[in-house]
Amino acid sequence: MAALPRSRDDLRRLHFINALFAHATGQDLYLAEQIKAAIAFDLAELEAQIASHPASARTYDDAFNAAAVTLLVKVFARQPTHGFYHWDASLTLTAATPLFTRAEIMAGLRQLARYREATLLVTNLRPALIPPGARATPKRKRDYEEALAFIRELAAARTVRGANLHLLFL
Repeated sequence: MAALPRSRDDLRRLHFINALFAHATGQDLYLAEQIKAAIAFDLAELEAQIASHPASARTYDDAFNAAAVTLLVKVFARQPTHGFYHWDASLTLTAATPLFTRAEIMAGLRQLARYREATLLVTNLRPALIPPGARATPKRKRDYEEALAFIRELAAARTVRGANLHLLFL
């Protein structure tokens, strides 16, 4: 009996989980599928609501990503030799401006400096700079690309030599 083909969104979520939890899954898609299934189980009620209102599918993606980040924070909290810092760029209206971005990233890098292995997770940078429902103007796109480049360059310049920093953008 052949398995049903996966939806594009389901495959995207599976690869997202596999990349996000690579340290735990060892790039094993079966283990990533188990994590994805656990998150989906927690969101089963929301999924049922979306089935009756397909226009709100974006809500499920946001909830899935938030649940994955929460799980990732819990996983790293139990690893005392691996540093972890999470910055949510959508916390305030000014959070994603260059000044506040620099302050947040520097705070995270200072916290992670004592670890040889660390993860810096930046979430909601794109929605903070290109709000959903707003036009993705060339200026907004440019601001987003510049913010990504700025964070990468700042992390590279301020990370201790010999340290392994994983920089994740969600």
